Amino acid sequence: MLDAIRFDPRGLVPCIAQQHDTGEVLMMAWMNREAAEETLATGRVCYFSRSRGGLWRKGETSGQQQRLVELRLDCDGDTLLALVDQTGVACHTGRRSCFFLALRDGALAEIAAPEVPPEELYGR
Repeated sequence: MLDAIRFDPRGLVPCIAQQHDTGEVLMMAWMNREAAEETLATGRVCYFSRSRGGLWRKGETSGQQQRLVELRLDCDGDTLLALVDQTGVACHTGRRSCFFLALRDGALAEIAAPEVPPEELYGR
C-alpha cells in the first residue's frame, strides 16, 4: 500500500480520520511515509505534525488515542481514510470532532460544545 500512496512534493498526504462504527468524521491531519508505516505496523494512528516537524502519535500527551481499524486509499492515491476507534475526543479543543463549526443562516455556528477542557488534555 505504501508504494501506491502519492505523497505531495513535501512528502505528505492528507489523512481523514473517521470513527469506524458511526461514520463520524473526526479530523484531518497529515501523514508522511514514516507515519503511515508506523500506523500500519503498530495499529495506533501516527501523523506528521507540520508545526513540530516530526511524528505526532495521536494521544501520546492527551491520552485520546486512535486505534486503526482499516486504512484506505482514494482512487487518485493522494488521500488516506483511516477508519479508527477513537478513545475520548479527537480535537485539541476538547470536542469529539474537529468539525464543530457549521454555516447556519449565513454565519458560523458552534454545533458541538467541548466535552473535555483543553487544559485537562494537555496540562496547560
